[in-house]
Amino acid sequence: MNRNVIICRSILENPAITQRELAQALDVSLGTANNLVKECISEHLITLAGAGGAYELLPAGLELLKQYKVDGALIIAAGFGSRFVPLTFEMPKGLLEVFGERMIERQIRQLHEVGVQNITIVVGYLKEKFEYLIDKYDVKLLYNPEYSSKNTLTTIYRAREILRGRNMYVLSSDNWMRHNMYHAYEGGAWYSSAFMEGETSEWCLDYNKKGRIGSVSVGGIDQWVMYGPAYFSKEFSEKFLPVLEAYYELPGTEQFYWENVYMDMLSGEAEKRLPNLEEAHGDIDMYINRRPEDEVYEFENLEELRRFDIKYQRHSDNEAMELVARVFKVPESEITEIRCLKSGMTNKSFLFKVKERHYICRIPGPGTELLINRRQEKAVYDVVAGLGITEKIIYFDGDTGYKIAEYYDGANNADPRNWEQMEKCMAVVRRLHNSGLTVEHSFDMRERIDFYEDLCRRHGDIPFEDYGKVHGWMTELMDRLDSMGRRKVLSHLDDNGDNFLMLEDGGVRLIDWEYAGMCDPLVDVAMCAIYSYYTDEETERLIRVYLEREPSLDERYSVYAHMALGGFLWSLWAVYKASLGEEFGEYTIIMYRYAKHFYKKCRDIG
Repeated sequence: MNRNVIICRSILENPAITQRELAQALDVSLGTANNLVKECISEHLITLAGAGGAYELLPAGLELLKQYKVDGALIIAAGFGSRFVPLTFEMPKGLLEVFGERMIERQIRQLHEVGVQNITIVVGYLKEKFEYLIDKYDVKLLYNPEYSSKNTLTTIYRAREILRGRNMYVLSSDNWMRHNMYHAYEGGAWYSSAFMEGETSEWCLDYNKKGRIGSVSVGGIDQWVMYGPAYFSKEFSEKFLPVLEAYYELPGTEQFYWENVYMDMLSGEAEKRLPNLEEAHGDIDMYINRRPEDEVYEFENLEELRRFDIKYQRHSDNEAMELVARVFKVPESEITEIRCLKSGMTNKSFLFKVKERHYICRIPGPGTELLINRRQEKAVYDVVAGLGITEKIIYFDGDTGYKIAEYYDGANNADPRNWEQMEKCMAVVRRLHNSGLTVEHSFDMRERIDFYEDLCRRHGDIPFEDYGKVHGWMTELMDRLDSMGRRKVLSHLDDNGDNFLMLEDGGVRLIDWEYAGMCDPLVDVAMCAIYSYYTDEETERLIRVYLEREPSLDERYSVYAHMALGGFLWSLWAVYKASLGEEFGEYTIIMYRYAKHFYKKCRDIG
């Protein structure tokens, strides 16, 4: 860190600055500050301008500052912010307001105040929400297509050419700085740091007397930790970016933060991983930028934000939070212990606590109103309520699809390979099928296949090379099933292991009835088998578990045919979702293979 730069910068900003204030800016003792001032005077960088004690920056000082001028800022804003659900279901974390001002806008404004105008924001999740900033602040947006599956190492990788050869701030969109800590000139690379009393799980810094960081360790007691923005000098990026680029190509680094690369460079781990890369060897300079208490804020979750800005205790401007408060007749401040649950393929949901009990709020995903009839789903829940086999519904809106249900503490999803559990699950399915309950709507496999095929073609194409032939096979199966005239009963259609809850008391609950309707009951055996990725042998066992006997030829054909049709249908569903930007990996191929494989097994039955 070039301390003379800090002195010259400070005098440029405030010629009347005192040595005590210089000591604070340099984070050194008053005596050290006095010696540094004398050094700058002897090198003709500054001079005393008169009896009043004001300093004057000399031409040599101005020349020194030129190479340390800040060229711009990179703001990381690609992530989801799972610890801020449900707010971040609607709005990226960096666009949340603190005391009436959006966090990212506060940082942009602070950068502008010191003359930093060249600002690039790396976006991903809800990227369109940031578009207005282009017009309002003349910023640039850079899209990171890997934002949902990788961490900030990838974000910096995508923005590496913006950083290369420049002096750049690297900020997080969701930080909040009480005071403007930015400058037009910086003396070298640094990382903002806050002091954490007691035990912490933050990334702790070890540094020498001059503030140069020597090592980073995760967790410690009474430590200065990485907290807030960073600054990449040209020299830092020249050394750092080649190592980060190499790390990007290494398997197993997908969830690395960019700080993981820096930490490995300090510890020598990067040299071990990349023995042939010159930049991975030797030192890399970055300094601690120790900040005063209560200046930099990294809000870890919604509870922290609530404590800081009491607006969020009363009114968060979030539809889901307002709904929960209304349903339970409580202020939003009494909705606590909020956390994101694993997102389903069609919905988002979060866990919360009200009045000492936990609940789940389900929010339908975008576009699902086209795919799922929520009024029909509600009708099913209403009909089966008396059976006691579903989750306990507190609230269901058949128009919006919002659902609030009790959460079962200690419950686990069923394990499809645990046959004791599967016997209990199939008993629940049998009870449903034998209940005699009916609804007015059916699940029509032919109609659903035609529907998804049309969606796929309207949003691109169907990529399977032999789709026409396989579609003909499926038509053949549906015609045969129609001719069999099998009875229809109320069926679940989505009875995968994740939708069976195994309760602590031994009970079982079947949840998520979005596709339920009148259908051949053996469709639930078929769907359970393909969702569980069952082999032929496991499928045969499941049929026997459900029937509690050996199947007839027609029953076996019906299960096989529905497995083929289900695989075909869900492969089309996945193709359509992929056209909207949602990717489900190998699921599409697995389902399409089920369509082919079990068609052939049906053909063998004859």
